[in-house]
Amino acid sequence: MFSCDCCGICCRYIKGIEELKEFDNGDGICINLDKDKNLCQIYSSRPPICRIDEMYKVKYHRYFSKDEFYKINEESCKKLKEIYKKG
Repeated sequence: MFSCDCCGICCRYIKGIEELKEFDNGDGICINLDKDKNLCQIYSSRPPICRIDEMYKVKYHRYFSKDEFYKINEESCKKLKEIYKKG
């Protein structure tokens, strides 16, 4: 299972992600991110791109094992943290 620590970085840098363009409030932050609690306000109905297990089943199961896909997502998360926590 992918382990999310709810840092919110992936929700704060959505600019340029085609699947999330309707959720961008104009500054690259998702309109559904509760900035005080750092949590998604529509978590139970969030889009597929925000659901790792669903994206795996729909799109990536042909290319990776589930463990490989989790590892790819964990590495991507780590890179985002390295890039954006510096600022």
